[in-house]
Amino acid sequence: MAATDQPSAPRDTPGAPGGAQDSLDAATEATRSLQGLSTELTGRVPQLLEAMRSVGTGPELHSTLDRIAETAAELADARYAAIGVIDPSGHGLSDFITYGVAADQYEDIADIAAFPDGQHALGVPIRVGGEIFGNLYLTEKRGGGEFSVADLHMVKILATEAGIAIGNARVHDESRQRMRWIDGSVAVTTALLSGSDAEDALSVVAEQARRLADSAAGIVLLPDGEGGLEMVAVSADDPTGLLGTVIPPHSPVASLLLAGEPVFIDDSATDPRMITEVAPRFGPSMLLPLKSGDRVLGTLATPRARGARKYTATERTLAAQFAAQAALALVLAEAQRDRERLAVFEDRDRIARDLHDLVIQRLFATGLLLESAQRRAVVPEVRTKVGQAVDELDVTIQEIRTAIFALQQEPTEAPAGLRTRVLRELGTAAVPLGFQPSATFVGPVDAKVGERTGKNLIAALREALSNAFRHARASRIEVVVDATATLPDGREAVRLTVADDGVGIPEGGRRSGLRNLAKRAESLGGSSSYGPGLGEDGGGTKVVWKAPL
Repeated sequence: MAATDQPSAPRDTPGAPGGAQDSLDAATEATRSLQGLSTELTGRVPQLLEAMRSVGTGPELHSTLDRIAETAAELADARYAAIGVIDPSGHGLSDFITYGVAADQYEDIADIAAFPDGQHALGVPIRVGGEIFGNLYLTEKRGGGEFSVADLHMVKILATEAGIAIGNARVHDESRQRMRWIDGSVAVTTALLSGSDAEDALSVVAEQARRLADSAAGIVLLPDGEGGLEMVAVSADDPTGLLGTVIPPHSPVASLLLAGEPVFIDDSATDPRMITEVAPRFGPSMLLPLKSGDRVLGTLATPRARGARKYTATERTLAAQFAAQAALALVLAEAQRDRERLAVFEDRDRIARDLHDLVIQRLFATGLLLESAQRRAVVPEVRTKVGQAVDELDVTIQEIRTAIFALQQEPTEAPAGLRTRVLRELGTAAVPLGFQPSATFVGPVDAKVGERTGKNLIAALREALSNAFRHARASRIEVVVDATATLPDGREAVRLTVADDGVGIPEGGRRSGLRNLAKRAESLGGSSSYGPGLGEDGGGTKVVWKAPL
């Protein structure tokens, strides 16, 4: 009689995994299998019961599978054991657990397990909740003998108990996963409510998604205005080349995501839908729309490394729920940006009115008084000096009127050159700072700096100015944009320097802004550093950010 039981359709299915009913079913199955068998099997009942007890302990799924393989080998006196876990799709195996197998024997045991012959190899199915979870394989009985009918029945009984243990471990794993994803959602919400800015919020979403999904990267993509999606926040050990990458409008992935449909990829490196230059770096991936109501705000991507395991149905569901929370985070961040922008516009209007109604009028009145004094002056040198002062006041009035005009402009009305964008950022920052930062440009900034680098330079400038306002308590800020810089490898680069005379960076202080600056530079192949600033004795902070042109 061949001692093998090949996988077949579920029969005599036990109840749902876990609970007293499952143990009762297992005991009933064991009793039925033992009836009428030899005294050899009956004498091994204590060993079987101990094996069943061992299999049923422990909540972790993978450690449970390791324990089942080891226990089955000991029970049947086999040298090697393996469990092939069937992929949920029904195609191939999602996992292959071995016992007693060295690295150079792995393929041999896999070949034997694939075709158990009933004498030198034994195989039985493991069923969980009425479905075949996988198959348990044993080979090479110690002493060179063949597997007996008693071995087969013992292993079948063990497989029944193993199904219950696996079911319990699976429930525990899913429960633990849910708690982790819930905690991650709470972390995102807390970060927003603590007053983090928009870029910080996106970074938190990316970091939490990467951690929870156990992925190689966490990426937030936003619509780029041309029908594609741009990577705007990245969490990865190696973010090089990711930040700023665009999924083009003609990509079938982009059209699905912008329509609010999730996309699940088994292998990003080989899937023809993945057409970006970074796709070959990754394997299984989830791309989930960040959707709020009928509005698609962006996409959350969690690509795993090449060769990593695929995402399970539970992971896909939990990630989709997290993406919904992340979409809420984006809505809150957008509302916060709108409030800040409105406050800036209101301040600019107020400053423009004050400059026009108060400052210019006082300067004009002062000029009239000086002209009157000039006419009455007797000494020629006095008349000359007073005349010069009047001329300076006229120039000052013209400069103030120019500033008023700039304050009343919408940001979109200004030209799109990098120089203008830098000046616009400095003008916007002047409102909360209470003073105007100075700006110096070196080289053909507008002509040499590319759009992608320019966009990230503006974001880096905004981050540096924000840090100076929120943490440095500075009274002077100097900004230099140098398009004639070079990188250590000789490539042409643009260098942004932002120096202030504030309090500097305290020990143990928050450094998320500096990390964001470094990530942006590194993603472009550049670098970011900081050191002493403009204050006396080296006080304050100076940030130097460089990226290829």
